[in-house]
Amino acid sequence: MMDDELLEENDDELFEHHRIVTDAKQGLVRIDKFLMDRLPNVTRTKIQHGIHDGFVKVNEKEIKPNYKVHPNDVITVSFPEPPRDTDVVPENIPLHITFEDEHLLVINKSAGMVVHPAYQNWSGTLVNALAYHFQHLPEMPGNDGRPGLVHRIDKDTSGLLVIAKTEKAMASLAKQFFDHSIERTYQAIVWGVPVPPEGTINVNVGRSLKDRRVTTAFPEADFGRTAITHYRLLQDYRYVSLIECKLETGRTHQIRAHMKFIGHPIFNDGTYGGNEVLKGTVFSKYKQFVDNCFKIIPRQALHAKTLGFIHPATNKFIQFDSELPADFKEVMERWENYVKYN
Repeated sequence: MMDDELLEENDDELFEHHRIVTDAKQGLVRIDKFLMDRLPNVTRTKIQHGIHDGFVKVNEKEIKPNYKVHPNDVITVSFPEPPRDTDVVPENIPLHITFEDEHLLVINKSAGMVVHPAYQNWSGTLVNALAYHFQHLPEMPGNDGRPGLVHRIDKDTSGLLVIAKTEKAMASLAKQFFDHSIERTYQAIVWGVPVPPEGTINVNVGRSLKDRRVTTAFPEADFGRTAITHYRLLQDYRYVSLIECKLETGRTHQIRAHMKFIGHPIFNDGTYGGNEVLKGTVFSKYKQFVDNCFKIIPRQALHAKTLGFIHPATNKFIQFDSELPADFKEVMERWENYVKYN
């Protein structure tokens, strides 16, 4: 039920987490049902996704979710990060808190901060900071080691996240994310100017079949999961533009993959091709200007600007807004001046 999944894997190697050898008298049973009975706090849907992504193998071969387990099968479950205990080390890292009461808090995350510990990022994360500043935060079932989290945003995306402080708040917020009733808007600088200036991208996205670290759009809908992004042009800078994206679903890298799919990658998004000069001339003066902008905002120009939801205790809708970060605003000002005088 986690939305806005964060991909932080920087290596295609898979690490074995579970190895199960079936009994010589094992009866025929579907692999997903078999694993549900043996892996704690893992849903059947998550197991099926793992099988589809190649994380589950039988006798060293990838299988389909309807595979029937046989006697003496060797079943392995592997993931991109090595096994690790779920103890979170508290770290005295400052938090930018937008709102807090006894039920929840809303945090404005800085770009560069990983949300939770994972492979190659075991410390310095938002969760490490939460463990220091708050005790006894709840955890979602099957999400050990990630106290308070009901969703997440990418490491180099800045902006708002809501953190649950009670079990009741976590259950309520998790259901709202699952029902896609949370209202979220992002702002992004993208290459080019979208035509039409307002529209909806309804294209499945999923883990790339070539590179597990990347999310790909699947227009034929044979792969991936439903993903819907509503976009609106806010400012036309001729070569780039400022847009607003409203998420209806929250898939991994959804906005980044969708904007690349329609030909407008997010500015300086290295994973999706936005770190190259995609619009404008090849003259050195212009290229130098773009390179300087890349240095000002050395990340994808994406910010989670607003967040709205029903408060778990009051049952009233509340909404929060955040300012664009300094690097984001400076790059916008640079583009505004450039198109004015060139």
